[in-house]
Amino acid sequence: MNVNLGVSFKGWTTMPESEAVKLEHIYKEYSRGVSRVLALCDINLEVRCGDFCAFIGPSGCGKSTLLNIIAGLDRPTSGSLTLEGRSADGLTSAEWTIMRRERVGIIFQAFHLIPGLTAADNVALPLLLKGETGSAAATRVQEVLETVGMWARRDHSPGELSGGEQQRVAIARAIVHRPRLILADEPTGNLDSKTGGEIIDLLQSLPRQFGHTVLLVTHSWTAAQAADYVWEMADGRLMGQVTQYTHPM
Repeated sequence: MNVNLGVSFKGWTTMPESEAVKLEHIYKEYSRGVSRVLALCDINLEVRCGDFCAFIGPSGCGKSTLLNIIAGLDRPTSGSLTLEGRSADGLTSAEWTIMRRERVGIIFQAFHLIPGLTAADNVALPLLLKGETGSAAATRVQEVLETVGMWARRDHSPGELSGGEQQRVAIARAIVHRPRLILADEPTGNLDSKTGGEIIDLLQSLPRQFGHTVLLVTHSWTAAQAADYVWEMADGRLMGQVTQYTHPM
């Protein structure tokens, strides 16, 4: 499979950098009535291109907030975000939309497939948003559905698929536009342990097969330990890399 990961985006590099993501002194505060809630506190992190990195911790510890900031779905209160060696701090909402369309793939716990479309049509959506249609787009959809083992189910709607099958389709949709960065937010949260393990195996294969950088948010140590390294989070802070995790969820 020919995977061209480089794209042109307003002066962004077209060649892979050694550093995929860098966060410096990231803080995120939310208002709750008259009080302020500190969701992220002084996050400093570097992730190299092609790494599979997991973040583990209990609900409410800031894992999803961190992922949303890296995806540009949320903005930090202060601090700096660098992607592929270039600052993302000044990107507008419209520019972030293009960034996600071109260079970032997101996998959610709830799948977010469109019920009225087939599996193949759901996967084709990112290409349509980029204006890519015709035989080349159809070939690309087939390639990624074969990669995730769902080509035989291409004409089925989400309602005709199991949870694991839906997540495989969601992963195909996340990689069809050849992004450099894959962000997975609790992708096994709605799946049984066997199916969840299959999804983690699939995510683990992406850096090896295609050079993706994968960031996984999870509360499951079984899922997290498949990563190259695991960061523990608690109370909005990165507590350090861990090789075992026994804290209650």
